[in-house]
Amino acid sequence: MSVRYQLVIDCADPGRQAHFWAAALGYELAPPPTGFATWDDYYRDLGLPEEALTGGVDRISDPQGGGPAIWFQVVQDTKSVKNRLHIDIHASGDRADPIQTRKKRVDTEADRLVDLGATITHVMYQDGVDHYAIGMKDPEGNEFDIN
Repeated sequence: MSVRYQLVIDCADPGRQAHFWAAALGYELAPPPTGFATWDDYYRDLGLPEEALTGGVDRISDPQGGGPAIWFQVVQDTKSVKNRLHIDIHASGDRADPIQTRKKRVDTEADRLVDLGATITHVMYQDGVDHYAIGMKDPEGNEFDIN
């Protein structure tokens, strides 16, 4: 039997992160479980105290059902070191496509994500190497790559 899982991302502002990553990944804001009007209602039913509630959106899901659910968990600590795990967004297309075509696709996606609040940290490209990627940070500084 396979194991189901969700990805959990620590953050200060789950609503901002949920909206950013939903747009970045083509996900949707996850609806609350059946029988609950909001996620906070669900969390209250679990017994969480009011101070633990986010008051808004904190989960996203793949509308096609293929990718993992992602939960943005509020933590008090600020990010201080490089991620040990990061998301790679594959935007370049098939490797059979010319490198210039793939670079343009990656650059276009990076520009779109900058407009959503991400920042570019570095470009990963070397003449003669058939790979192009851009390192980025989400609105709270979590590293990810587009390739």
